[in-house]
Amino acid sequence: MNLHNLQSTTVLHNGVRMPWLGLGVFKVEEGTQLVEAVQSAVRHGYRSIDTAAIYGNEASVGQGIQAALQETGLSQEELFVTSKVWNADLGYESTLAAYEASLAKLQLDYLDLYLIHWPVAGKYKEAWRALEALYREGRVKAIGVSNFQVHHLEEIMKEAEIKPMVNQVEYHPQLTQASLLSYCQSHNIQLEAWSPLMQGQLLEQPVLKEIAERHGKSVAQVILRWDLQHGVVTIPKSTKEQRIIENGSVFDFALSAEDMTRIDALNRDLRVGPDPDNFDF
Repeated sequence: MNLHNLQSTTVLHNGVRMPWLGLGVFKVEEGTQLVEAVQSAVRHGYRSIDTAAIYGNEASVGQGIQAALQETGLSQEELFVTSKVWNADLGYESTLAAYEASLAKLQLDYLDLYLIHWPVAGKYKEAWRALEALYREGRVKAIGVSNFQVHHLEEIMKEAEIKPMVNQVEYHPQLTQASLLSYCQSHNIQLEAWSPLMQGQLLEQPVLKEIAERHGKSVAQVILRWDLQHGVVTIPKSTKEQRIIENGSVFDFALSAEDMTRIDALNRDLRVGPDPDNFDF
């Protein structure tokens, strides 16, 4: 596994390279703070930015990207930008329209990754057909899903002509989803973690604190490194420059097999977000 720095990538099953670590912007409101956070992340080496239509902040993410490209001299091709289609738009035509709306707000010509945000029963298959069309037309470099459990993946792949490249799910030491991770790895679907730090709830966990102290790292850095060593792409959220830098500084140490086992053992199947099998949006 190539884990050298913030530009290190995994290769999706269609050959597209996706950075192992990126910036998430869930619950960050539109405005200067978000523009500056995106710009700061790119300045400090991040190449992946993850947003979604429902976050209501694509316009500021787009402004941050444009400012970052101007500041660094990078091109869009050197970044990896993800957005997601929301549940209300999960029809064929409505998904295509939602994609165009996201592109316009982000001020981009294409997305690197477009995801179905939630597996809404009876709606996500039509949305997947739209994503396949966008992919075939070269409008998006990779397509995938978010919050899909094994049975959702099996259901979509019964009819899909293109297999999802990514599945972004809640994933942290108290929700390890081992069977889902194993399934995705066996089918060459890249698992990606949202809420990797359990919205800050794990930062005082004794086992994690002890491991962090031994490595001279923060608990957040240990958790992010644990993600990466499990082969899971991760997108921690922060708007503070120092925290953005800290979260990205996870490529200069490694957890031992014993460390990994002890962190795995913290699993409690606890969610901070909705249960994909029991939600109503």
